[in-house]
Amino acid sequence: MSDEIVLALTAGEPAGIGPELCLQLAAAQRDAGVVVIASQPLLEARAQLLGINVKLHLWQPGMMPKKGAGELSVLHVEGCASFQAGKLDVANSHYVLETLKVAANGCLAGDFDGMVTAPVHKGIINEAGIEFSGHTEFLQELCGVERVVMMLATEELRVALVTTHLPLKDVSAAVTPERITQVTRILNADLKKFFGIERPRILVTGLNPHAGEGGHLGREEIDVIEPALEKLRAEGMQLIGPLPADTLFTPHWLDDADAALAMYHDQGLPVLKFQGFGRAVNITLGLPIVRTSVDHGTALDLAGTGKADSGSLYTAIRVGGQMARSLKSANRKAPNKETSE
Repeated sequence: MSDEIVLALTAGEPAGIGPELCLQLAAAQRDAGVVVIASQPLLEARAQLLGINVKLHLWQPGMMPKKGAGELSVLHVEGCASFQAGKLDVANSHYVLETLKVAANGCLAGDFDGMVTAPVHKGIINEAGIEFSGHTEFLQELCGVERVVMMLATEELRVALVTTHLPLKDVSAAVTPERITQVTRILNADLKKFFGIERPRILVTGLNPHAGEGGHLGREEIDVIEPALEKLRAEGMQLIGPLPADTLFTPHWLDDADAALAMYHDQGLPVLKFQGFGRAVNITLGLPIVRTSVDHGTALDLAGTGKADSGSLYTAIRVGGQMARSLKSANRKAPNKETSE
């Protein structure tokens, strides 16, 4: 098994900043091998618009990606209908999803050690008549797994979610013992597998203000969350909570924690993004592949201006590479079933 890491990088929405973030990678040497999954003419058009001097090399499985300054390896995907920065085109929607399929299938086939995604525009994909709620759910279906977990992370903080892209009115019904159990098991296992944490210490929020205040502000903590956590603690997990979300994200609790588990999207992610927006990474746990992403959207207003900040993309690539190396290391240490029987 080679120690070289090769990551697939999807360029995202053609009208957004994704293509130019990919092109910015060519400005310097890179530690990890990166293959941009995109329309080559799209990248050429954006490079010309921004005056970026880059040589694009067509890549095929088995080749080592170019790492030198001024060079990028590209796996060309057909179907990009228009290249105009800042102007969405519904005709590009199928192409965008095809880049994700190419990257994920390449990971499943072993051509890539992981995938990194630039932002897509959910609205324009749905306008094309395609049901799409986000990368996380799309990759869950493509990889055929029952449950995945969205986790955002900075150097100082990791926040995972029990529920993701749901209207707030639907969250309480979705916070079930089964869902909490599945999500927490995935989070605990992948903190071990991808981050080398032998026995993760996980903080868990309540759902209601003040974690329900003994049932006076809601009973989900008493009836749903705490019973699920007790069963998981019996499996040996270190779970602290349910804690009030307004005090969980303080040094008193976070200093000794490896991750926080929030019940819904806007309970945990505003804290993380305030703490580290632009240098955070979105990670999908529970997949059979490594997947990381930027922590921001398509930024149509910045597309084509040369002002897009690539900090989050570099973080996503660095973390994706670390996770891929950890997975390779874990696979090496795992006993060979055929030889051990």
